[in-house]
Amino acid sequence: VYIKKNGLQDSKNKRMINADDVLKAVFNGKKQVSMFEMTALVSKHLK
Repeated sequence: VYIKKNGLQDSKNKRMINADDVLKAVFNGKKQVSMFEMTALVSKHLK
């Protein structure tokens, strides 16, 4: 919901997520991650 609400899905490649300042902290500073990679990165914060 956060990604869609903030328009962070890449317009050309829908499988990629563009990080804003909040998500960069979750994505280890990366500017863009794939949906697959995002799942792994987010799960680390939920344990």
